[in-house]
Amino acid sequence: MLLQRRAAPAFRFSPARASSASFLSLPHHHHRRHINNRSAYSSSTTTNDTNTKTNNNPNKSPFKILPFAAILLIGTGSYVLLVRSRASAPRSPRSIMADTTPRFSPDAVTVVFVLGGPGAGKGTQSSNLVRDYGFNHLSAGDLLRAEQVRPGSEYGELIRTNIREGTIVPMEVTVALLSNAMAAILAEGTPKTTPARFLIDGFPRQLDQAHFFEETVCLSKLVLFLNCPEDIMLSRLLKRGETSGRDDDNIESIRKRFRTFEQTSMPVVREFEEKGKVISVQATGSVDEVYERIKEELQAKGVSPL
Repeated sequence: MLLQRRAAPAFRFSPARASSASFLSLPHHHHRRHINNRSAYSSSTTTNDTNTKTNNNPNKSPFKILPFAAILLIGTGSYVLLVRSRASAPRSPRSIMADTTPRFSPDAVTVVFVLGGPGAGKGTQSSNLVRDYGFNHLSAGDLLRAEQVRPGSEYGELIRTNIREGTIVPMEVTVALLSNAMAAILAEGTPKTTPARFLIDGFPRQLDQAHFFEETVCLSKLVLFLNCPEDIMLSRLLKRGETSGRDDDNIESIRKRFRTFEQTSMPVVREFEEKGKVISVQATGSVDEVYERIKEELQAKGVSPL
């Protein structure tokens, strides 16, 4: 009915009455209002039609996206859990050897190696750094000694023989122990700093260990080298041997260890020196005097206490 009423003319048009026809003689503003009303009606109708089409279009429904979003979230979460579980799971020397990329990122961990001859004070100064700098201390020697007495260890006898003879344990064993210890600390969420700081003393003992660690575990940041004369180290070790109960704190083993350190570990120090990563500290005098030198060198390298 609306269309019929709009289509019906209000008067009959005749050319003879063109000059006096009311439609043609409407004032200009009346004519424009009529056109605008028609345009508004047409625009409103088009908009409503468009909205109706949009709302009725099943392909535009937001509910269609929800299953894909859920799948994406579940997949991402599963991948993160898988990566974390692999990073924290203990690894054998064989699996370490199969790694082609480092286990940890330098963004997640900061590794400082502590090197020095037997009796240079690595353990003593490491305790100071743990207290003041939030380092997690890992001793390669302590880990090896614990592994040699662990029930069911397939490497216990091998480690025992190497320690007694003052020779180097196969690097795959040592690196696996260090890597697993780091993963356990990270999994516990106990590090005091971000990134987590690890102080590894008595390692690497030779160049292939250094290369293997950085290829499979993590790149190191610095090497703290405690430079101490052999006679002072010998005196310290013999004194320690009176109460330590360690098999290698005897004069014969000590001299073998001195020779091993000079032949195998000093090349490590020299290579890292060429890379600008070595902090060399004279490890003579009192414990406090040596520690003050260490703190000054660390500060110069941008490593600050907590």
